[in-house]
Amino acid sequence: MDDSSLSGPRAETLAQAWEAAEWPHDPPVLRAIAMPSDTNPEGDIFGGWLLSQMDLAAASIAFHRAAGRCATIAVDGMVFISPVFVGDEVSLFARIVHTGRTSLKVEVEAWRRRRDGEKAHKVTQGVFTFVAIGEDRKPRPLP
Repeated sequence: MDDSSLSGPRAETLAQAWEAAEWPHDPPVLRAIAMPSDTNPEGDIFGGWLLSQMDLAAASIAFHRAAGRCATIAVDGMVFISPVFVGDEVSLFARIVHTGRTSLKVEVEAWRRRRDGEKAHKVTQGVFTFVAIGEDRKPRPLP
């Protein structure tokens, strides 16, 4: 939780810190601050909160690609690498890794950074599968 091992001076701007960070340099799809209400009984951020943030990020990408409503039908390969703590800034990066006739898969990575630090840590990743659905809530072809 301590970023005291950083070498050199702190970046003057968030943009400079972003460039110096060892994480994806594509813009995040979603960024959130982990709050005390998001904790589990041990005081760490609840994995379900992080999963829901990842689903929101993946859905944003899926809805755009599908040009409309989608439903999450599966989450594959979910791996929790390290915990998230209250006050951490969580950045979610997402990209489409597969498209089918009615479905698509979106890979999501979550990274945390202490708000008072500059070092980023990958905390989890997973692949979310979505199906494009019509007004009748039945699968429809992707455009």
